[in-house]
Amino acid sequence: MVIIDKALSKRLEQSEARANADFVETRARIEPESGAEWINVGGAYAMFDGIDSPLTQTFGLGLFEDATNDQLEKIEEFYRERKAHCFHEVSPLADQSILSLLGERGYRPIEVTSVLVRELKPGKARNENNGSGITTRVIEPGEHDLWARTAAAGWATEHPGLSDFMFSFGRIGAQCPAGYPYVAEIGGEPVAAGSLIIYDDVCILAGASTIPEARRKGAQTALLADRLQFSAEKGCTLAMMGAAPGSQSQKNAQKNGFEIAYTRIKWQLFK
Repeated sequence: MVIIDKALSKRLEQSEARANADFVETRARIEPESGAEWINVGGAYAMFDGIDSPLTQTFGLGLFEDATNDQLEKIEEFYRERKAHCFHEVSPLADQSILSLLGERGYRPIEVTSVLVRELKPGKARNENNGSGITTRVIEPGEHDLWARTAAAGWATEHPGLSDFMFSFGRIGAQCPAGYPYVAEIGGEPVAAGSLIIYDDVCILAGASTIPEARRKGAQTALLADRLQFSAEKGCTLAMMGAAPGSQSQKNAQKNGFEIAYTRIKWQLFK
């Protein structure tokens, strides 16, 4: 049983923050003209990955240090200079004074995310297809475009019109140093993608998508099992992922041994 407390939240939020900072640094390296950059203010990671990027936000605000007006002013100025909206993803384990502070400064809650966790232990390797016809693997060097195309094809039906954006986004994500981009294949053809990021003994599972014609064949179940086993073999003791409350992603995670650690609130500055 995972004990849900502030120490756990710090581990999880810092791991996700580091993953996003890693992405921003990769963007800056591959696309220096993007102006991608991040700063740390009071333990909070403030990331700019472009005006429309979902990674342009903060993680850890009020968790490692009590949030102050001075800290928020510095973060808000960081985003104002880049003409970007200011968003904070806030853990409920942060000091509760942050709620009134954000309200006083003109923030409103706009989104909630279930943060799910699962303990990991080494077990039997799972790379074979077990008769399903599905194989899973980490992509080879130089296959980042293949991974991005597969991921974008899966997301296209969920987010019409964002195929090009998702391909560009996936292409950066597939080249992050701490990442292990996975594909599931049927007959040697990629049909699903999923990302795995490891920091210390925590692994993050994200980016799951399956092309429409291959859905409900077990590709994501196979990807999940392989990524968890790989992470355990790498020394990870805890896996985490995020999902919309009540979503199919959350239900699937819970069916596979994940439990809800807490629900995080995303705040946007409207003033």
